[in-house]
Amino acid sequence: MFDSLSAKFSSALTSLRSRGRIKAGDIDEIVAEIRTALIESDVALEVADTFTATIKELSLSSLEQINKSTNPANGIFEIVNSELIKILGGQTRRIRMAKKAPTVIMLVGLQGAGKTSLAGKLALYLKNQGNTPLLVASDLQRPNAVNQLQQVGAAVGIPVFAPEPGNGVGDPVKVAQAGKKFAEDKLHNFVIVDTAGRLGVDEELMSQASRIRDAVKPDEILFVVDAMLGQDAVRTASSFLEGVGFDGVVLTKLDGDARGGAALSIVSLTGRPIMFAATGEKPSDFDLFHPDRMASRILGLGDVATLAEQAKAAFDPDLSKKFEEKYAAGDDFTLIDFLSQLQAMKKMGSMTKMLGMLPGMNSGAMKKQLDNFDEGDLVKTEAIIQSMTPAERHDVKILNGMRRARIAKGSGRAVSEVNNLVDRFTSAQKMMRQMRKGGGLPAGLPAIPGMPPMPKSNKALPPKKKSKSGNPAKRAAEQG
Repeated sequence: MFDSLSAKFSSALTSLRSRGRIKAGDIDEIVAEIRTALIESDVALEVADTFTATIKELSLSSLEQINKSTNPANGIFEIVNSELIKILGGQTRRIRMAKKAPTVIMLVGLQGAGKTSLAGKLALYLKNQGNTPLLVASDLQRPNAVNQLQQVGAAVGIPVFAPEPGNGVGDPVKVAQAGKKFAEDKLHNFVIVDTAGRLGVDEELMSQASRIRDAVKPDEILFVVDAMLGQDAVRTASSFLEGVGFDGVVLTKLDGDARGGAALSIVSLTGRPIMFAATGEKPSDFDLFHPDRMASRILGLGDVATLAEQAKAAFDPDLSKKFEEKYAAGDDFTLIDFLSQLQAMKKMGSMTKMLGMLPGMNSGAMKKQLDNFDEGDLVKTEAIIQSMTPAERHDVKILNGMRRARIAKGSGRAVSEVNNLVDRFTSAQKMMRQMRKGGGLPAGLPAIPGMPPMPKSNKALPPKKKSKSGNPAKRAAEQG
């Protein structure tokens, strides 16, 4: 997501870093570059103009102080980062809970935005936090909408209240009311009401949504919008805000949007925060929208916080403790350890997405390697390791030619692939030993067996600089 915008921001900021002392003319140039990047990424002209005007004003007013620092470019970087967080909403906005259960969430939006799939993802998200959500099928207009919601609910293990078959039959207002009552009786603490959409905004759509709103009095109305709509996303959001009203925005299909202008425009032009984002087709590809983390991704700093959260959820605490103890004791990292970690990483979802959260991964040589990464390589790697004996997994040094041929045959892979895995794993072992001795990460070595080696340098990130700042965004900008 935001690949094009991120690349252009990185290019502009990189050129600024090469100039040393910054002049007013330099600021004019970078502001012009940023404005062009925003407009080409489908950001609304009004938003792009306001954003860049603010950056210019803050940069010029602070220019004398910025040039006193050892790295003046970082001062501009901090301003851009701070304003980018603001334009994305500032603070993470969580669901507002009802004083008395159930909390009612109503989903609105155009047909094709992905409301029904999103309803299932939101329900699973709430379920994983220990809640008992109920899905209510109030979209009785679109053919098979009720059946689709039932299938979505079954896939994520969430009950669906669907007393009417849909396909133009039934009263969606009565269904929504009855669904809320059912949730109260059965002690569900969340109700997610899926409503009908249209191919375009019309009076009938708004009228029906308004009547459902008035009947169930939702605690949250979420506007669901396809991030790939670009400028149309903002216009549609404004129409729904005026016709029905909503409290927050959910962006769907964010994984397929290389430009991402909707995310940077909607907050500014509607005054409503982006609360959630769906970044893939899997039910688990859904999470809170964090403005600061998204700004970090756009500026090439990655999203280590989200990556850490996903890793914590996927890795068994006991297994992690075991690895820590083994590492502290000086024991070697083995293929037995790696297989356990590989299986845990598979629970986290797409490796391409995870690697994309690392700083600098979406630019330069790293971006090319990421684009060429084959998710199937993890499955092949797992098959090779599982074809080894316990002794072979424990000590790769005993893998002679005959053993490697047997492993290749057992895993259905070529001997060259077995050799490649062993070579990468041996390099990873050396890296672990060097890190234990305090030598740091050797340039060019792979972090994970089977992964492509990392480039020896990464110029996409701001140069490191010691900071005493208590501001996390400022430290991130300074440290890269």
